[in-house]
Amino acid sequence: MKNGMRFMALVSIAGLVLTGMGMSVSAWAAGFPQKGKAIQLMVHFTAGGSSDVGARLLASGLEKELGTSVVIVNKPGANSQIGMTALAQARPDGYTFGTTNFPVAVTTYLEPERKAVYNRQSFQPLALHVADPNLFAVKANSPYKTLKDLVEAAKAKPNTITISSGVLNDDQIAILLLQKLSGAKFAQVSYTSGGAPAVTALLGGKIDVYCGNVGDLLGQYKSGEVRILGIMDDVETPFYPGIKTFAAQGYRVISSSSRGFSAPAKIPKDVVNVLSGAIKKVVASEEHKKKMADMGLTLKYMDPAQYAKFWEEFETTVKDLMALAKE
Repeated sequence: MKNGMRFMALVSIAGLVLTGMGMSVSAWAAGFPQKGKAIQLMVHFTAGGSSDVGARLLASGLEKELGTSVVIVNKPGANSQIGMTALAQARPDGYTFGTTNFPVAVTTYLEPERKAVYNRQSFQPLALHVADPNLFAVKANSPYKTLKDLVEAAKAKPNTITISSGVLNDDQIAILLLQKLSGAKFAQVSYTSGGAPAVTALLGGKIDVYCGNVGDLLGQYKSGEVRILGIMDDVETPFYPGIKTFAAQGYRVISSSSRGFSAPAKIPKDVVNVLSGAIKKVVASEEHKKKMADMGLTLKYMDPAQYAKFWEEFETTVKDLMALAKE
């Protein structure tokens, strides 16, 4: 009897040692998430923008799948660098994950001057969620009726038409691609904390043109406050019926914001499976599809392996585009 008790004690001690060494996490992960322990979802942009809206809709679905609260924490600034830094430094226990928006999630660490303390290896991809095409929009009373009107004006009077932009984000890359293709020159005004402040600036007359994403302006479009000049995709979007693509108007510019979610590196594989599995179920649900469509957000799901491959390929591609910003 004593020998049996001694054997069980040794097994228990060995299990604790292995767990402490990170060699056995299945038993711990089986209890993830703990009932009543909230999960924090970092959004690296201001509240109210399309990235924030998409994350909040996902969080609502995840609460049902995971059986615990998923709390949104906005950490805007520096084109997501502030939030990405916090995410990279968070505990890799599954209770913190965050948005990963391309291209800024990549350009912030590829640009040496930014001195980012993270890189691709700092994160564990969980899932791609949205691919949101870029667009140009003006106020409803703007003198620019078409994309051609705007481009010709920007060619005739270079650097006089103000447009919302960022720092090596999808908006700036889209603008740079159009400028290179057409010869137009815009006066870029940077908004690095998200799309919501730029929308406010457009409606308030502080900028002439809004460069953002399809999901940013659905409400303002339906209310008649803005005019959409074109969509930067290879097909028209169902969210703005009849609005032509840039390519259909003679300017072949394809650009979008790809938005996913990642956790800190070294998160246990079993926990990755729980989180990514829950995200997959939410994205596949008819309820989530409808809510996203109502907000003008285009779903594009990738699992962790697919998202990791996409990330690595994107990193290679964006290096070439970054050179445009320095011309």
